[in-house]
Amino acid sequence: MKLIEDLNWRYATKKYSTRKVTADDLEKIIDAINLSASSAGMQTYRLFIIENPEMRKELGSDSFNPQIVEASHILLFAAFDSISQATIDNYIQLVAKVREMPVEDLADFKSALGVLLTRTDDENFIWSAKQAYLALGTGLIAAATLQIDATPMEGFNAEKFDEVLGLKDKGLKSVVLLALGYRDEENDIYAKLKKVRVPKEEFVTRIK
Repeated sequence: MKLIEDLNWRYATKKYSTRKVTADDLEKIIDAINLSASSAGMQTYRLFIIENPEMRKELGSDSFNPQIVEASHILLFAAFDSISQATIDNYIQLVAKVREMPVEDLADFKSALGVLLTRTDDENFIWSAKQAYLALGTGLIAAATLQIDATPMEGFNAEKFDEVLGLKDKGLKSVVLLALGYRDEENDIYAKLKKVRVPKEEFVTRIK
């Protein structure tokens, strides 16, 4: 299974070369992320592709992750800061349009989604952030299949990202970053190290 080989190959790259990810490969990763699993299929998060060098310097100025500046591309996953009736209504309209069915046929589904309105904004943000992490995992795997290096990152100033990108006005909050590019094998000490994982015998409990 080639995927296992790809996952053995990948690691959280610390130093990137100047080589850029092609537009075609970037779109493949974006497509994979957009197709990621999401609770109820709602995708209550959005993806931002940050290429602007000056903006990236500003965003990474107080982070311990140099990849924010050095990688070919930075992807930001930002989750909805709240979920309203309009959020649900818009999603139902989308489902009806894509599946070419009357909105009325989705009444039970819409009613079930109403449970989201009984939660606090904080609870729904946490739920949405978890969906973003599912998409992050999909992005990591997609990059690996293309032999593109990637680094998931939480060590950044989320408030600064929110401010610089105007996320509050969009009803979003920063969650996690994904750097994309190609490893600098000469300067990344981790590039040639063996991957360390817990043995399957310890990691897995099989219940029959």
